[in-house]
Amino acid sequence: MTIDRRMLLRGMGRAATAGLIGAALAAGDAGRRATTAREARPTHLRAEPAAPWAAARPAVVPRTVWQAAPVGRRKPDLTASAVKAVFIHHTNSGNDYTRREVPDLIRYLSGDHTENRDWDDVGYNFFVDRTGTIYEGRAGGIANPVVGAHTMGFNVGTVGIAAIGSFGAGSSVPAPMLEAIAQLSAWKLGLYGVDPRGSTVLVSTNDASKYPEGSRVVFHTISGHRDGYWTRCPGAALYTLLPQIRDRAARLQSRPVGPASTP
Repeated sequence: MTIDRRMLLRGMGRAATAGLIGAALAAGDAGRRATTAREARPTHLRAEPAAPWAAARPAVVPRTVWQAAPVGRRKPDLTASAVKAVFIHHTNSGNDYTRREVPDLIRYLSGDHTENRDWDDVGYNFFVDRTGTIYEGRAGGIANPVVGAHTMGFNVGTVGIAAIGSFGAGSSVPAPMLEAIAQLSAWKLGLYGVDPRGSTVLVSTNDASKYPEGSRVVFHTISGHRDGYWTRCPGAALYTLLPQIRDRAARLQSRPVGPASTP
């Protein structure tokens, strides 16, 4: 369902400013610790990945920029033992927003997930806006393999990245957005020695997904939402660019990691 941007922003505060976002990017993420529960296994301390998998960590705006206070009814974060794949989404919420409006957009989408769908937290692990700015989504999942709610049946061991906008057939996907998605994918997959141009086997955990529970399914390590669920997400325009994202992420993984690293 397409979200009307004017209705979405009506009555919503605009306390977040470009300066606040810039400060958050400069400060970086202080790091969070995720807890374990249910189907997911504990997160173990891990060594830095060796080349060719390592990639520089991109700047991520923490969720305090779009949510000043934590959601009181959130349950402890579920974590997987590793990240095996990334699923790309779009929010289907329009493309004519400004960077200053993004925190309001994310807050609205989070409210839809927690209030209308009764989820514990926003489903996506990350958001990326059209300027290439990356935002933390589900709490605790910047550096940890926190289980989201983005691709039914295939949430464990995967990362959900939502491109803010609508990218159906004929749409233009901003170059900064594509670059940020590639950088984020390269880094997250690289933490677990995963090739962005490779494939992996995931096991469905839900009969309501595209594949019955228990099915072993081969996915690209960077896939689209439609690959695991009956949906057009992330839109035809963005979906056709996934091979380009995979190639770019792989090239980013082959570069040296350190203060002098450049994209």
